Amino acid sequence: MAEVRVKICGITDFDDARIALEAGADYLGFNLYPKSPRYVTPEKIRELRLEIGDWRLGYPISNLQSPIPPQFVGVFVNETVESITDILAFTGLDYAQLHGDEPSDFLPRLAGKAFKAIRPAGAQSARDGAARFAPLGLDDGPQLLIDAYDPAEYGGTGKKADWGVAAELAQRYPRLMLAGGLTPGNVAQAIRAVRPWAVDVSSGVEAAPGRKDHDAVRAFLRAAKESEQ
Repeated sequence: MAEVRVKICGITDFDDARIALEAGADYLGFNLYPKSPRYVTPEKIRELRLEIGDWRLGYPISNLQSPIPPQFVGVFVNETVESITDILAFTGLDYAQLHGDEPSDFLPRLAGKAFKAIRPAGAQSARDGAARFAPLGLDDGPQLLIDAYDPAEYGGTGKKADWGVAAELAQRYPRLMLAGGLTPGNVAQAIRAVRPWAVDVSSGVEAAPGRKDHDAVRAFLRAAKESEQ
């Protein structure tokens, strides 16, 4: 199996983005849900995208763990298709991660620019959600993200997803992204148990909500990239 991809989510400033990219992150995630403590405005994301682009142009490619340009993901919760489309165009984000209660018809309407995150309450709910959303995911990126269940929060809770259910889904859907309660200490174990295409972390590498612990970011990426699947 190919090396697992890593998304560092909840990025709010340039230094956190730079550390993640230097350590080998494949995706950076920006939270566009206003109620989140990790919320960043479209204007700030646009600014960060330009700053990251300028930095990469002047940075020795040999110093990067991954020379492949990163991809940028906006995390949306219950926005309209029109709003998501406008924000993607304005910010230059590559993809939309739909992390709310969006219906399946949002995905084809976003023209290959979106994938769905599910937070299933149980195994059957996970199977049903995956069957509904994964076939509509990205052709060259995540088909589906599975996160931990929480009845009140839309992610970022630090709760662990059900790895057994996630492993079952990963066998059916080859580009599954695993989130939920991942940390530098457990990500290698999660990768061995689930065999996901990618892993996603936010609170597990934070010093405080919206502020990354740079040592934890580096340790997470090292553990994920060096794990034996």
